[in-house]
Amino acid sequence: MGDPSLRFALWDGTSVAGNTDRTPRAGISIPNRRVLWHLLANPGLNFGDDYSAGVITVEGDLRALLESVYGAMVATPQRGLLQRYALNRPIWVRRNSLAGSKRNIHHHYDLGNEFYRLWLDTELAYTCAYFPQPEVSLEAAQLAKMELVCRKLQLHPGERVIEAGCGWGALALYMARHYGVTVTAYNISHEQIVYARARARREGLHGQVEFIEDDYRNIRGQCEAFVSVGMLEHVGRTNHRHFGAVIDACMSPGGRGLVHSIGQNQPCAMSPWLERRIFPGAYPPTLREMAALLEPFGFVVVDVENLRQHYAKTLEHWLARFDAHVEQITAMYDASFVRAWRLYLAASMANFTTNALQLYQVLFTRPARTDAPWTRAYLYSDQR
Repeated sequence: MGDPSLRFALWDGTSVAGNTDRTPRAGISIPNRRVLWHLLANPGLNFGDDYSAGVITVEGDLRALLESVYGAMVATPQRGLLQRYALNRPIWVRRNSLAGSKRNIHHHYDLGNEFYRLWLDTELAYTCAYFPQPEVSLEAAQLAKMELVCRKLQLHPGERVIEAGCGWGALALYMARHYGVTVTAYNISHEQIVYARARARREGLHGQVEFIEDDYRNIRGQCEAFVSVGMLEHVGRTNHRHFGAVIDACMSPGGRGLVHSIGQNQPCAMSPWLERRIFPGAYPPTLREMAALLEPFGFVVVDVENLRQHYAKTLEHWLARFDAHVEQITAMYDASFVRAWRLYLAASMANFTTNALQLYQVLFTRPARTDAPWTRAYLYSDQR
């Protein structure tokens, strides 16, 4: 892990500190020799499992501990073969086939709308928000993110939009309501689609927005604008070419598109614990891999923006809201579930605060579209 500022408290009273030049930011308490060997055998998987089970405990702030670890790892990216193996020990990764993707998404997104409603914003937006100022509310920041996406796409009334991976439908409904477009949105989470359809009917937008419970590989029709926010991470590295082909098949000659995705600095498998327990089948691409997805089809990359700090702030809000509802969530699931999700949210936040992960918005067009704005001023003037 490099040289994180941590302290390990062992079962016999021994205290072992790394980075002795500084006072340790946090500590890990290991109750017996068996747990120590379990941790050494596969730290990428077993730390998360043992923390979730309450076997390993954290002394001090969990976020500080994780920031210390990820910060040290970012500072020493050229690890040796043995270290890379230990941190990302290979496990069986669930495939993103048509059936596999359905199972993978069900594992995470079909936990129940009531669970997500406790700690997301009122729109149920489960992707990075955009904070025009750091102090704005999560609700305002999620609306600002949707507005930013619409402005980047330069939507006009009457245009057709295809959205791949629509969550609970907030962006599709926002585009229809505020920009007068028609949207066809695809998602394979049954609970999210049911919720989105009911909301569209309730708000009188079902004539403009169609929510389809199907995989992105089955997208049909033509559009002037293609958008995918927070779904590329679930496509899988081996399916990037297919995803690019889907965009190519549906985008009109003068079309434009936007892909919003968590990204990493170097190609690397997700931690075994996150892949197995939280996000099966997920892979955050590098910026190079996102560009490579578009290149075979002649798309022109117009703009790239990194919203890393905005995702750290989004996760800060989510974690605070999650902690405020711990009793309800424990009653819905159990204490182990609560610890696992707190670890997931805190680890995600620490990855962004330490620059270990990025959040890219990549805007692209067909070559025939040559009217790119001269500056970015159009994105920020007269914000809603």
